[in-house]
Amino acid sequence: MAGPTSIEQLRKWLSEPEGTRLEFKEAKTRYDFEKLVDYCVALANEGGGTILLGVTDKRPRTIVGTSAFDEPGRTEAGLHTRLGHRIPVEEVQAPEGRVLVVHVPSRLPGTAWNHSGRFLKRAGDELTSLSDTELRAMFAEAGPDFSAQVCPEASLGDLSPLAIAHFREAWAKKANDARRLTWSDAQTLADAELTVDGHVTYAALILFGTRAALGRHLAQAELVFEYRSSEASGPAADRAEYREGFLLWHDDIWARINLRNDRQSYQDGLFRLELPTFDEAPVREALLNAIAHRDYRLGGSVFVRQYARRLEIVSPGGLPPGVTLENILDQQNPRNRRLAEALAKVGLIERSGQGMNLMYESAIKQGKALPSLAGTSIHEVRLTLSGTLNSPDFVRFIERLGAEKIRSFSTHDFLALDILRRDEELPPSLRTVIPGLVAAGAVESVGRSRGVRFILSRGVYAALGGKGTYTRKRGLDRATNKALLLKHIRDNATAGSQMEEFRQVLPALKRSQIQVLLRELRTEGSVHNVGTTRAARWFPGQGPGTPEIGTI
Repeated sequence: MAGPTSIEQLRKWLSEPEGTRLEFKEAKTRYDFEKLVDYCVALANEGGGTILLGVTDKRPRTIVGTSAFDEPGRTEAGLHTRLGHRIPVEEVQAPEGRVLVVHVPSRLPGTAWNHSGRFLKRAGDELTSLSDTELRAMFAEAGPDFSAQVCPEASLGDLSPLAIAHFREAWAKKANDARRLTWSDAQTLADAELTVDGHVTYAALILFGTRAALGRHLAQAELVFEYRSSEASGPAADRAEYREGFLLWHDDIWARINLRNDRQSYQDGLFRLELPTFDEAPVREALLNAIAHRDYRLGGSVFVRQYARRLEIVSPGGLPPGVTLENILDQQNPRNRRLAEALAKVGLIERSGQGMNLMYESAIKQGKALPSLAGTSIHEVRLTLSGTLNSPDFVRFIERLGAEKIRSFSTHDFLALDILRRDEELPPSLRTVIPGLVAAGAVESVGRSRGVRFILSRGVYAALGGKGTYTRKRGLDRATNKALLLKHIRDNATAGSQMEEFRQVLPALKRSQIQVLLRELRTEGSVHNVGTTRAARWFPGQGPGTPEIGTI
């Protein structure tokens, strides 16, 4: 979404035919959420587009207004939870009524969106499933999936029966189907599409291969772990090489990291609480991402380097096609689809690919720096997870909001809170989540119109014993700001006062906000200005023939 939808753009859409990029729904009082999800899937599969609620679908179209989805931020969070993609939901207040605008991005090359296993498209006024031919064409766009290809020289004897047994047990538990426990190794592999006509795929080797087999057929399917106690070059204090099926060592690598995983404490009232430097869930997600999305056509290994306060993971191959540093939280495009599907079957990753989102959310909730992809190139992905607890106050803030509210927050909700914590300005792309955060009691608005800004809420600051911090961030009320300006102007009545002085008096306000206050004082007859440029001076009282305020 490039920016907020203007009334002019809205009216332009009304005159266009409903087609490949637009979908109009009257939805005066309500609209079914599941149907909205389905239409998002269909539009994404057709290249993306816009859904407008509160508009008649027959031409000539008119705005009738809608009361559906009265909290757009929560609707957006629900769509993200259901589909794993960010779909901005925007509220536009037209003179005729409220219009809800849903901006649906396009699917990435080689992918197709689905809802509950249904790959949808539009057919006139109805929705229907994509044909097998259409799906095959979509999946072929990104080229062949390396992990789904057969390794010509490999056989079932190259796979570890123990690893296959672990996979079968986890799959049966995830599917709640005990019958799978009775399957043979061959049937398990075939039903998971990890063999093709009895031939072993590269995905099967990556998951179940013995050390000898990987050495012969896919030596780059290796992870090298190093622990470094300092930044000094030289041999690592600890080093381990994992070159066998991932399911044989994925618990061991976490146990090795956890050996030197100290805990950082913070005060919460009378209690002293602790957080681990490296939280298990985001670390496991980072490792899974490296294994599932690296480029196995390249010869390098995955490297994991643990330091006292950070974890670095470097994997061969850049980001998958269509995924960038800017959209990585909203777009997923698995490089090794067959491998990712197998990991999803046993619950290790979600098909929606929300691992990076989990890493961001965990860092924010624990008051740590956001995950960094600095150094990522077309040849490799570099991910750094920080373990330093930077903001204990924010950790307490998150806890005060309550577990139920936190569960309803999307990644973009957490990002907005983190930006406000750091006293930075919210980008336009995150302003859509603010109404939901205000409704949740996490955020308050300060100011009006173009001068509006947002801060964390009074209630949370009060719970944290930070009432003074809240007052400082919220700033003085309008009447107090005007009184301060008027006092300064009166104290300097002889020489007059200039804008730069006013900015010293009210450093928290922008120039435009101070101009508004001066206009109000002038309208009230309390002050007048001489001149209209940056050199303009302000004096107490109503002056004769006071000029317009102009540019001050």
